[in-house]
Amino acid sequence: MVRIPLSPEELSRGLRLGELLRATRGQRTMTEVAGEAGISVETLRKIETGRIPTPAFFTVSALCRALGLSLDDVAATVSRACTRADAS
Repeated sequence: MVRIPLSPEELSRGLRLGELLRATRGQRTMTEVAGEAGISVETLRKIETGRIPTPAFFTVSALCRALGLSLDDVAATVSRACTRADAS
């Protein structure tokens, strides 16, 4: 299977998602949030740093639930941030 490279926009959106999740996590540990979301700490670390720029929907959903975020709000925030970055 050949993997199509991600576009700069997809990479940017992944970084913004990671930044949002990290900011929302605040003082909570990665171990605590990852455990509550049912994912590994390494997966959370990779998402927060943008090394997994397109995480699975159910992973994002579980993280949103663990952090008390709305999927709609996350999508709007990440998309809006990417739109502003593209306009610059």
